[in-house]
Amino acid sequence: MHEIEPYYNWRDDYIAAEDERSPFYGAVYSEFEFDKQIYNFLLHPQWDDFGSQTLYLKILYVDYEKGFAIIEFIGEWNDAIYNDIMLLKREVIDMMVAEGVEKFLLIGENILNYHGSDDSYYEEWYEDIGDGWIVALNFREHVTQEFKAQGIDYYIHFGGDLNAFPWRTLKPKQLYHHIQERINRRLGM
Repeated sequence: MHEIEPYYNWRDDYIAAEDERSPFYGAVYSEFEFDKQIYNFLLHPQWDDFGSQTLYLKILYVDYEKGFAIIEFIGEWNDAIYNDIMLLKREVIDMMVAEGVEKFLLIGENILNYHGSDDSYYEEWYEDIGDGWIVALNFREHVTQEFKAQGIDYYIHFGGDLNAFPWRTLKPKQLYHHIQERINRRLGM
């Protein structure tokens, strides 16, 4: 896992550590010291820690004018034991919503497992974003099945072509445009 880096091809467009409105503003990363781990597995030092013991993320892009963010995840999403959704909501999402972000693209191809609990923080997130949306891209099939079993599909769009979306072939605003079109079609707008 230590060789899996957050996606870096958009660094010319956005760097969370240099964004004064980002929860990770001013973060300093080591290129040589592996200071993060999930269980006994070291992680690449570019991932951001938001308090979870098993889940890390990287804010890849934020457009405050259009109100959207793209966030990549790695690890095990564990609401049952570590309450990851509460930590994510309080430490990252609440700050972004306060800055006007209401549309979230969550990239989950490096999420290995999901362990659910209740859906109250997902519901709160959904209510906080008004007319916005939360989309899960490229999550593994067994993870999306667990999302469905927990009722998370009421709050987060996933499945179908969103499970194998070629997001790396696009620039951030192009990705947003494609996802917005799909959400509009799903909602019959």
